[in-house]
Amino acid sequence: MISEEQLDRFRVSGETVRVVRDEMEVNDVHGIVVAWDESSVVIRRPNRRVVKLSRIYSYAPASEARVKPFEDAT
Repeated sequence: MISEEQLDRFRVSGETVRVVRDEMEVNDVHGIVVAWDESSVVIRRPNRRVVKLSRIYSYAPASEARVKPFEDAT
């Protein structure tokens, strides 16, 4: 789960984040962090729509390479 400090850094900087929800890259959500609570995060997408996502997903700057969400640790 993403920490409060990381979310606040993303919100203050206005940096675009990538939310990886599953193995398919087409399902990633790109946008800026607007708000959050203990279980969810609100992301404003480039088309100005907002989506409410769970905090258990992988959040990273969109400028970084995509990480696979379910990589084996073996």
